[in-house]
Amino acid sequence: MELYREKLLSELSEIVGKDGVLADEPMSRHTTFRIGGPADYFVMPSRNEEILEIIRLCRRESVPYYIIGNGSNLLVGDRGVRGVVIQIFRRMSGAHAEGERLYVQAGTLLSKAAAAAYEASLTGLEFASGIPGTMGGALRMNAGAYGGEMKMVTESADVLTPEGEIVTLPVAELGMAYRTSVIAKNDYVALGAVLHLQKGSREEIKEKMDDLRRRRTEKQPLEYGSAGSTFKRPEGYFAGKLIDDAGLRGFRIGDAQVSEKHCGFVINRGNATAAEVVELMNQVADRVEEKFGVRLEPEVKRIGEF
Repeated sequence: MELYREKLLSELSEIVGKDGVLADEPMSRHTTFRIGGPADYFVMPSRNEEILEIIRLCRRESVPYYIIGNGSNLLVGDRGVRGVVIQIFRRMSGAHAEGERLYVQAGTLLSKAAAAAYEASLTGLEFASGIPGTMGGALRMNAGAYGGEMKMVTESADVLTPEGEIVTLPVAELGMAYRTSVIAKNDYVALGAVLHLQKGSREEIKEKMDDLRRRRTEKQPLEYGSAGSTFKRPEGYFAGKLIDDAGLRGFRIGDAQVSEKHCGFVINRGNATAAEVVELMNQVADRVEEKFGVRLEPEVKRIGEF
């Protein structure tokens, strides 16, 4: 087994370079929840071709693999992740404007994409300036906030299909809906996007971004580790209000807690485990269903061994 591990580590290193692979890497370092046991292999590609080669290697060796960005909507099990975690983040990050279009790599933080739009005097992406995810994750789940969502600004996206093809899909074929898309449904890997924005006033763009930043700071528990909104919005309701009305503001299991500042967030007060978060989420969903007959569905994705 040890020889096999060394062989796989060597082959991954050949693809991305030795500094692009970490063995037994704590996932708590790579999630905004600051929770998660070690991944057998943590790989950081810098090119589309490397992603394709890594996936081919994993399939050939029957090794499970998982794609992540900066881990902003992710809960990783305390026992870690068996297999390969492929992080599309800093090494595949960049955004530049041409006319009214913004070309963005999948590993780019939405805040950086919004900043690039601002620098080019392009309006329409302000809503994304405070979302902690990457462009890849935003495309996959049609991320949105404050009345804006990705499907409103996306012109097309480059994706890697399970068959190993890189294709460009226009927004009409991306199937973007509430917290989902064809990328999620078909297990595509988002590689980048073209956003179509509008020319605007830099002063007004900055004013809007500053206003949204203030609103986030006032209303969200940004000082704690979390995965953002923990539950999806049930049709006709708001998850945070249901949780609050069920008397669960501040409800706590270990260091996992329903935020007192915003009940839609489960926070890590310092040393929360994935098991505590899962138990808290289950109890919250049970209590809300018991009181209101509405079952809350998790928005946070889970990977690894719990």
